[in-house]
Amino acid sequence: MLHFTMKLFSATTVFLLLLLASSFLQAAMAGSAFCEGKCKVRCAKAGMMDRCLNYCGMCCEDCKCVPSGTYGNKDECPCYRDKVAKNNKNSKNNQNKPKCP
Repeated sequence: MLHFTMKLFSATTVFLLLLLASSFLQAAMAGSAFCEGKCKVRCAKAGMMDRCLNYCGMCCEDCKCVPSGTYGNKDECPCYRDKVAKNNKNSKNNQNKPKCP
């Protein structure tokens, strides 16, 4: 009887740990799913889709928002609007360019 009880306890413990781990994983992915959906809309007309999705995703994760539409509307998300890429030493001008599409 003791052997059966130990097996049942072990199985229950493993099940609870898996359940707990999956809830943490789901919570961690929630922000990514939000950004992925918003960035797909934002980058729908982009010439370089992969680059747009990459930068949009980084900006969304930092700012927790993405402006509506495929262009403009950046006033809806000031953090997204105000992010700038670092200067490139080989650049013709020294202006910071917007990081977020």
